[in-house]
Amino acid sequence: MTILVTGATGNLGRLIIASLLERGADPQSIVAGARDTAKAADLGVRVVHLDYTDPASVDAAVRGVDTVVLVSGSEVGRRVAQHRAVIEAAKAAGVSKFIYTSAPKATTSDLILAPEHKATEELIAAAGLPAVILRNNWYTENYAADLARAAETGVLAAGAGEGRVASASRRDFADAAAAVALEDGHIGGVYELGGDVAWTYGDLATAFSEVTGREVTYVQVAFDDQVAALREAGLDEGTAGFVAALDAGIKGGALADADGTLARLIGRPTTPLVEGLRAIA
Repeated sequence: MTILVTGATGNLGRLIIASLLERGADPQSIVAGARDTAKAADLGVRVVHLDYTDPASVDAAVRGVDTVVLVSGSEVGRRVAQHRAVIEAAKAAGVSKFIYTSAPKATTSDLILAPEHKATEELIAAAGLPAVILRNNWYTENYAADLARAAETGVLAAGAGEGRVASASRRDFADAAAAVALEDGHIGGVYELGGDVAWTYGDLATAFSEVTGREVTYVQVAFDDQVAALREAGLDEGTAGFVAALDAGIKGGALADADGTLARLIGRPTTPLVEGLRAIA
C-alpha cells in the first residue's frame, strides 16, 4: 500500500509522516508531496513535487498511489480550487482511500473557516471517492503567539466570551490521520476530532500562568473593540475582522465538542492543555 501525504513540509504533514513511520509503515511506501522538494529531503521517505496550483504536478504525484491524505491548504480563499485538483487527480487514479483534514462540523458550522471545508467535503462526495473525513478541532499550537504575548503583558485579550475549545496538540491529530491511513474499517467515516477536555479562555489564562510563571488575566473584548485593537496592531481590515470572527465562532460554541473520538482513534488520551503549551513556550 502506498500512502501520499500532501503538504508534507507543513507542520501537520511532517507529523503525519513521522507518525506513519513510528507505526511501522515502510518508508518506501510513503510518498511526501511537497511544493519545494528540497524542504522534504529530511523526511526519510520518497518525495515528489506536488503544487496545489499545478494540476500536472498533482496528477503525477497521485498516479499509482493507494491512499491519499489531503492536508488542507493554508491559503484561505484559494483552498477549494487547490483541493479540487487533488480530488480530481485521486478520482482519475482510482485511489482506494482518500483522507481529508477538515474543520469541526464543517457542513453546518457558522465558523468563518468552515465554508471552504464544506465545499471541499462536497467535492469529495460528488467525486464518489472512498473517503474518510477528519474534522480537526483547534491545534493547541495555535496559541503560541497569545502565549508569548501573555508572558510579556500578563493579559490574554480575546472575544471568545465563555466559549469552550476542545483543542489538542497537532501531534494528536497527526496520529489520528496516520491511524486511519494504516487501518481498515474507516471508509465512510466522518470523525469530529477534539481534545479530551473542552476549556474556556479563563482556563487558558490559568494554563498560561502555569507555563509562564506569571499571573495571566483573561480580558473579554467586544467584537468591534477587538477589530479596532487588531487594526491598531497593524492588521488590515479584512484580517482583523477574520480574527475577531474566529473568536466570535468560539464564543458561539463552534469548537466546544469533546466526545473522546480522537483519543479512541489514537489509542491514548489527548495531550493536556498545559503540556501542549509547554512544548511551544
